[in-house]
Amino acid sequence: MSEIIRRDPRREWIARNRLHPDHASVLAALGVNSEGGGAASEWLGPNGVVRKNPRAIGFIGPNGVKRIDRSGLQQGRQAAATTTAARDSRRRVTIDQPAFLVAVVPDLTGGRLSSHDKDLLGLARRVADADAEQPGAVVAILFGEHKGEGDGEHKEEALGDAGIDRVVHLDDELYAGFAPEARLAVLSAVEREMTPRFWLLPDSPLGGADLGRRLALRLGERAATGVWQVEVDNEASLGWRCTTRGAAGSLDIQRPLPRVALALAECAEPMDETRHAAKCQTLAAPIPITLSRIEDLGQVAVDPAGVALAEAEFILSGGNGVKQWDAFHHAAKVLGATEGASRVAVDDGFMARDRQVGATGTWVTARVYMAVGISGAIQHLQGIQRCDKVVAINLDPGCDMIKRADLAVIGDSTQILAALVAMVEQQRGGQRDAA
Repeated sequence: MSEIIRRDPRREWIARNRLHPDHASVLAALGVNSEGGGAASEWLGPNGVVRKNPRAIGFIGPNGVKRIDRSGLQQGRQAAATTTAARDSRRRVTIDQPAFLVAVVPDLTGGRLSSHDKDLLGLARRVADADAEQPGAVVAILFGEHKGEGDGEHKEEALGDAGIDRVVHLDDELYAGFAPEARLAVLSAVEREMTPRFWLLPDSPLGGADLGRRLALRLGERAATGVWQVEVDNEASLGWRCTTRGAAGSLDIQRPLPRVALALAECAEPMDETRHAAKCQTLAAPIPITLSRIEDLGQVAVDPAGVALAEAEFILSGGNGVKQWDAFHHAAKVLGATEGASRVAVDDGFMARDRQVGATGTWVTARVYMAVGISGAIQHLQGIQRCDKVVAINLDPGCDMIKRADLAVIGDSTQILAALVAMVEQQRGGQRDAA
């Protein structure tokens, strides 16, 4: 076949003429990107250049008048609709008789799967699905309070989307807080009853690192810690080889994957193609109650201002749009958030240099990142790309931070922060009165 691009002038003319009866069919043949099932907004031209049709941009309003939204909100709604449609169109997978089990104990911080947990489940899914003829199943052992209304529901609603086939959920107060001995008794019961081929836990200071080492000692296994890569190894006894970080992260060590592995973040890609059953399962044998030698006295209050940005879970970050910095500092104190800032705010002297967020400052991994008056430069967006939830407060509905945010509030930042502070103080006052 010749690589010379052949042009069809007639078809190109039909593609440009939106009144031609064959206009839609020709665009479909050219590879159309249509929006909402209407006219095509762009297509691939004969020379490989994307052609755009400005008449196809926009949407029909409730009064039958065509509207063009240049703020980016329409694209955001379409992207959200596309994400929902993609989630609903995932192939459903049910493994009734698995060849083996892979047990995962996620941290489940705050009752939800973190990005580290999802990476770990992606690794478990990869190991379980390695043999298409004899697939395994991923069983997750969860500790925490039920938040749903139905039997077996949890605060995390996307367990099946994360690749979990079976769920063993224990919500007794005995396992709340720091209770490694009680949780270890549960894992020992799962080991006796289900005999998983592998145990995967996050190598994190939130509990997985400690619990994983205790489990390895209980099972008499030499656990692999700091695992960041797993690949098939036909010479290994269990068929897998792992690469771990050693010597303070300066050395990679390869060894056969043991039964107990503690994996780092980004050890694998999270699941995004299939949806699994996530069936609730209970242990047949009762779990023996052990007298714990550890008493959890609760969390220690920590000043958010003393928390490093790289370790903060809730960050209130200010930018050029903040006009009253005293109100900003007061809001951070009331909300219990660690303060951050954009480069503009730091260069103007409103915040210290160690509070700068972004590729030229500190890369953050907060669970909630609230950007106040930050337009969203590319360096700043790079620094917050691993944050779970981003909330943006800005006057410009078309800025890049609004497009990146999971929740956007359009308005004056001073008034919005004042209303938020008043709402939090009112709620806390009501709780004190009830107590």
